[in-house]
Formats: sequence, structure tokens, C-alpha cells
Amino acid sequence: MSMYKSGLDMLRCALRSTPRCKRDSFIRTHKSSCYKSRSFAVPSQLGRSTQGHALKQVRYYWPSGEGFLNERATASPETSDLSGKAKRTPFYTHLQNCTCPTDVLDTLEQFPASQQNVSSVFSRMWEISKTMKDEQLRCELQQMFEHPEFKEVCGRAMTDAWRMRSSDLTYCLLAIVSLGVSQKTQVVQTLLRVIQERLNTFDEKSLSILASCIQDMEDSRNVQALREALRLLLKDRIPEIQSVVVLQSMMRAVGKNTPIHLKKQLAIKALSLADKFSSANIQYMFISLAAMELNFKPLLDLCSKRLSENVHEFSFSTLLSVLKSCNKLHYRNYTLFCSISDFMANTFDMWSNREVTLFLVMFEDLLFRPVVLLDAFAERIIQKSESLTLKNLLSVLKVFSLLNHDLKEKKPLFLDCVTMVLESYLPKMSPTELLKAVHYLGLLEHFPQTLLEKLLQKGPLDQLLERSQQSENIQRWLSMLDLCLRLDKPQLPPSPTSLPDLHFSRPALTVTANSDVQSAVRSIVGNDAVQDSVLEQGIYFIDCVITLPRQTEEARGLNAEDSGSPQSAQRIAVVCTTHNSFCFGTTHPRGSLVIKLRHLEKLGYKPVLVPVFELSSKTEEEKIKMLQKLIFPEQESGATQEIPHDSPKNE
Repeated sequence: MSMYKSGLDMLRCALRSTPRCKRDSFIRTHKSSCYKSRSFAVPSQLGRSTQGHALKQVRYYWPSGEGFLNERATASPETSDLSGKAKRTPFYTHLQNCTCPTDVLDTLEQFPASQQNVSSVFSRMWEISKTMKDEQLRCELQQMFEHPEFKEVCGRAMTDAWRMRSSDLTYCLLAIVSLGVSQKTQVVQTLLRVIQERLNTFDEKSLSILASCIQDMEDSRNVQALREALRLLLKDRIPEIQSVVVLQSMMRAVGKNTPIHLKKQLAIKALSLADKFSSANIQYMFISLAAMELNFKPLLDLCSKRLSENVHEFSFSTLLSVLKSCNKLHYRNYTLFCSISDFMANTFDMWSNREVTLFLVMFEDLLFRPVVLLDAFAERIIQKSESLTLKNLLSVLKVFSLLNHDLKEKKPLFLDCVTMVLESYLPKMSPTELLKAVHYLGLLEHFPQTLLEKLLQKGPLDQLLERSQQSENIQRWLSMLDLCLRLDKPQLPPSPTSLPDLHFSRPALTVTANSDVQSAVRSIVGNDAVQDSVLEQGIYFIDCVITLPRQTEEARGLNAEDSGSPQSAQRIAVVCTTHNSFCFGTTHPRGSLVIKLRHLEKLGYKPVLVPVFELSSKTEEEKIKMLQKLIFPEQESGATQEIPHDSPKNE
């Protein structure tokens, strides 16, 4: 006589001849009512697993699934094996035919999950969910969380965790977390505890999957303990690792808080596997080093060289992620940046305004001026300026102004086009956006009357003055606007009221003059002609000012035509500059240095830039000779000193 474990089994048996669509619907309805009064008992083994890590009695899942929508994983390792398993068992055949997570859970009604296939259930649901759009996914996840079998399979994952193979454990954890199940739930925390106890038995593949999973998990006692255990295990396992993918997973998992000696061991190991690097490995090596916050130049230089030689093989998102990693690591490679910017320029018609803008903003963050790409984009803006959104337009102005890009004869036409587009957006612009636009145009020495008239009205200006108390950026932009209005003297619109005082009290500057430069300058022109540490307009610091009699300058070949006015011929402002004052790889001034030079000239100075990073390796005699040439050049040269492309400069 057949015995049934529950009334539910008897119901399944009685409905075998019923059509499946009606049968499944009826069973699910009946089962839901059963579960309302049924509690889940945690076995004694599970209770033992969480000692010392008390967990709240919370649900097995996260009903909304919102966190998952923003962070969807890109690969499901175990599902690639399902097709092979499908040929051997009916369960995997049905699993492969499922098209949504609830289909997978319905399959469990016919084939209850066993110890061997719990992880396959979660992995298949995750694999299916990755093919869905966000709206569809949100609905499907909600149905999945409400399905009675979901609670059942979560319970099986907890009870069977101690008997699972290491690969099943890690696949199961990865899929559950990727599906958006809350990391504070018992099922996730139980899996973490079991993995901690069995970590020493994990093979290379299981460690790689685990590393991929925990790298983005929220901090908790169990996650932190597992990360620390993984770091300790890696000290002995690093020499054994032969897979680049596994190694990169480990690098991302250990993170930035890892001891520096372990980070370097991982990077050195990666360098020893360089012959095995694929294109994907090169991309993820940048990301992995950025995750550890380790600027390991030998490895970065090698990856940069490989990427530069095959830049056409990489996608838009890959190249952008590489640049983001370089920015995070404060790593700059002239050849790498040139190859990416040249590739973008050569395939310019392929890229949208948004894509080009994203690259230009990233290049500006890296202080690199992609000349050809900027020229190509400026040409597109001149021809199709109406295609720019306000957000893209503000980014374009930021890049062109801070990089001080010279469009030569096309500059007036470019500025007229962007001004026309800005004026069309004027009714939609907030006071902050308007101030930002005027600030960037001011750096380019362009002051459109319509924009100034709108900005200098009492309403917008009062709002900005109020916000400036909390925002340093707004305060800085307003202060720069005041300087431009006073020194550049643009034609202002007629206003019934006088302009407000935009002067802001600034903290005392902590900048000190370069003593080596001062000493060398004094040896050239004498003590009486030099004035140290001059502060102009409360903002522009000058290391030393040289004041020379008119006849002395004429004797050295200087005249009023060289400087623009008699006053500027009498005062020379020696300004020491750092690497960041120039576009990377050149002596092309950028950012605030540009407007400083322009305003010093308006104030009657002849600015002379001294790149102090070039002085450190020189002898005293060489320093004097270099400064002599900079301050009193025998022959003026207006060309920017570019670093040769065949000898790129790295940082």
C-alpha cells in the first residue's frame, strides 16, 4: 500500500491526469494556504553553525528586489554545465526549458530539489533573470519571492549546506546574492558560515567563484571574517594559482584593506602570468588593481602597451572602465591615452555626443588633452550644435576651458554656436548651471551679454550668494566672476542697480615661494630687483617679481611690443608650476593657471612659468642657466613643448 508523506502528495497523485496548467494553478493555491500556518523548523546543525553570530529572525528573501536591479551580475558559471546535465536527468531537462524564475520553482513541484541540485535551481533563476528588462524583471522577482516553493528551496539550501560540495556552495551563494536576496537573511548568513568552516578544502575554481561573490557584498561580521580568511589562505595559495581569471577574482575580492605585501605578491604573480593575458584579462587587470588601490607600474605599463597595440579590439565600455581605473590609481601613460583618443578620433562617426563627452570628461580628469578628438568634436558642434543636451553642453564647456584647448581660427565660431545653444536652454537653466556656464566661458575669455544679464539679475544672484555659504564651488565661481568683470572688463548689459560686492574673505594662503628659484633669480638680476612672495588680488601668488629699469630690458632685447604695455615690460612675474598645472605630457597650461596668466598680464606683469619638477635633478649652475633662458629668452617661441610620442611619459 502506497504511503504519502502529506496531503499535498496525495493531491499531486490525484491530479496526475489533470491538464498541467490547471493542476499547477490549483496546487499553488492550495499550497499557499498550507504555508500560512506552517512554520519552518531550524535543525540543530543550523543552530550550531551560527553560534557567536546571532542572527535576527528575518525572512529568507528581500521582497522588493530593488537592490538587484541596480547591480546585476554578468555571468553565471554553473549554468554552462546545465546543458550537459540535461541529457542525463529529467530534472535538468525541465530546468533548461524554463523561461522565468517561477517556471523553475514550478519544476520543483514535480521534481523536489535534492542536495545535488539546489544550487542549480538558484543558478538557473539567476541566468534567466539576466535576460529580462528592468520592468519585467521587477515583476518576475516579486512573483518569485511570493512563490511558496521559493521559501522551501531557501530552507533546503540552509539544511543541505553542510553536505554540499564546495563548488555547489559557492554557486549557490553567488546566485542567491545576485538574485537580490537580502544579505542579512538566514540563508545567506548560513552559507557564509558554512563556507568559512570549509574554506581550507576549496579548490582553485571554488575560491574564484567565492571571490567574485564577496567582492561587492555588504560588510557584515561573516563577510569580514570570510574576507580575512581568504587573505590568510591566499598567502599559501598564490604560488599554486595558474589561472589569470582566478587570480584577478582574488585581487578584487581581497580589496583595498589588504596588507600591502599581499597586494604586491598578487601583482607580481599576475606579472608572471602575463604571457597568458587575453584582451579580457588586460581590461580586468586594470579593474583588479584599482579594486586593491595598488599602482603597480610594471604590470600597468605592460597592460597599457598590450592595450595600445590592440585598441581596436576593445569596446566603448571597456576603454572607459580602463580610463576610470587609471584615474583611481593616479596612473598616467601618454602612449595609452594617445592610442585611445586617436582610435576615438579615427572612428568618430561611430560615437554619439554622449559617448564622446564621457571620454572627454575622463581625459580631463586625467589632465590629458586629446587634441585631434577635441578638434573633431568642435567641428561636429559647429555643424550640429542643436544636437547637444544641456548636460553634455556643460561638460563640453568644462573640458574645453579647463584643458585650455586652442581652436585657433575656429574659436569664435565655436563660441558663438555654444552660446546660441546655451541661450536656447536659458529658461530651463538653474542659477547654478548658469553660473557654471558663465564661469567656463569666462575661462575662454568669452562673456555673452544675454547670459550675463540673466545671471546678474537680483533674483538669481541672491540665490547664488545664499548657496555660496554651503558650497565652495559656487563661492569660487562667484569670486572668479568678480575678477573677470574687474580685470577683463567685458561689455556689461545696462543694469538699473549697481553690481553687488562679490569679494569673499579668503583664508590666508599657505603657499611658500620656491627658495631655489628665488636664489637663482637673485644671482641673475641682483637682490635689489627682486621682490619675494607677492599676492595679487588676494588670490594670485607670485614666487618673485623682477622689477627692471627700462634701459636694462632694452639692453637685453625686451621692448614694449613683447609685453603689450610699458608697465608689463618693467615687471616680470616668476611663477613656479607643478605637473598638474600643465596638460599631461606637455607644457600646455591648463585650468586655473590659464586665467592666472591672463589676469597677471592685465595687471601689468610679464608672466614667466618655471616648471619646478624639471629643476630637482639639475645642478645650481644648470638651474641658473635654465632660469636665465626662461626670464630673458634670446628668441621667443610660442609653440607648446610637447613630449615626443616615441618616449611617452608615465606617472
